[in-house]
Amino acid sequence: MNSRQQLTGLDHYWLPFTPNRYFQEHPKILASARGAYYTTDDGRKLFDCLSGLWCCPLGHAHPKIVEAMTRQAQTLDYSPAFQFCNPITLSLADRVAAMAPAELTRVFFTNSGSEAVDTALKVAYGYHRLRGEASRMRFIGRERGYHGVGFGGMSVGGMVGNRKMFGPIMIPGVDHLPHTYNLSQMAFSKGQPTWGAHLADELERLVALHDASTIAAVIVEPMQGSSAVVVPPVGYLQKLREICTKHGILLIFDEVITGFGRLGENFGAQRFGVTPDIITFAKGVTNGIIPMGGIIVREDIYQAFMGATAPAHAIELFHGYTYSGHPMAAAVGHAALDILEGEGLIKRARELEPVLEGAMHALKGETGVVDIRNMGLAAAVDLDPIPGKPGLRGMKVFERGIEEGLLLRLAGDSIAVGPPFISTPDEITKMGEGLRRAIKHVMQQGNA
Repeated sequence: MNSRQQLTGLDHYWLPFTPNRYFQEHPKILASARGAYYTTDDGRKLFDCLSGLWCCPLGHAHPKIVEAMTRQAQTLDYSPAFQFCNPITLSLADRVAAMAPAELTRVFFTNSGSEAVDTALKVAYGYHRLRGEASRMRFIGRERGYHGVGFGGMSVGGMVGNRKMFGPIMIPGVDHLPHTYNLSQMAFSKGQPTWGAHLADELERLVALHDASTIAAVIVEPMQGSSAVVVPPVGYLQKLREICTKHGILLIFDEVITGFGRLGENFGAQRFGVTPDIITFAKGVTNGIIPMGGIIVREDIYQAFMGATAPAHAIELFHGYTYSGHPMAAAVGHAALDILEGEGLIKRARELEPVLEGAMHALKGETGVVDIRNMGLAAAVDLDPIPGKPGLRGMKVFERGIEEGLLLRLAGDSIAVGPPFISTPDEITKMGEGLRRAIKHVMQQGNA
């Protein structure tokens, strides 16, 4: 790709979640995208192995989305989010609620998954307070969980790298369940592992430690994505639901990755047969084209705010964003859902699941491959780390993947994939073969 001298902006742009010093010497520039492929500024065509960042399952430059953006910009490009609404945002709320489990009926729009999580935490606490249980101030997250980078999401999240610099200023009153990954019991599992449902019982221990009267909510990803596809054991989410119900604790599913078809259902809640009290969403709702997120809550949670003793002209929830329910995002959301439904892409994602499973588990036995996991149209490969240099093996495979025409997702010494729903079986098979070649090449280099 281009050398540093040929690029403008590198002296001014601070990249997120990127080793910026390394990037300065090894810049990777994506110039265009269409369908399931990106094209770099030097003309390389890369298969989009992770649907952007889990957010572009419909591929890129879909004409219906381009048309919707253009039409909306000419009609209503922005409307105030406070004291006003607009028809296209109202109707999108209807569509999102209709896709969720029946008990979840009310939609509050944000602009990202991080904002959605912080909104969910505030709503959960507010709900208990309005019901006279203001002592429920504690939140329970999970190790290896990712819930964005707002102070709330970072606090309930469980990824060490995201937390260690900011530990002293995180919100108090947070505890964490253990993660559900155990290599000795789950190695090379396909779909849900059969071992590990008992790990949900740790919630009972935390309830006993803190007392249920202090706990507002438990937040988990149905399938953990950012920590390289950690799939819940059979029965685990059901147990969490039972324990939360028993103790009056709200259960929040962070479905920013799993929502809108990634697991072959509208939401992970439906794939796993467990209904939470609040769902957070983002990414796929607009196919990643314009930022949008939100939460979907039970009707009685919404009504708890509406039933406040304040007069009807008073604001019930002092929360929201300038761009909440943005009409441009809502228009793209409608187009994305039209495509998702009209082209049968959630069903297609389910049909492609065994293809991805076969392509990824075919890597078992390759030197350096420690584990492989998959669920829905998502999978990850764990690599044997280079001693004393965590993450370097993964970086090398990621870089080699570009040479193989693959835009992979790097997560330490793990490689995650979540191809677009529009992918063909042949493209997914070739992705697996290209990843095999990348791993072989890197392992042949040794630990240098």
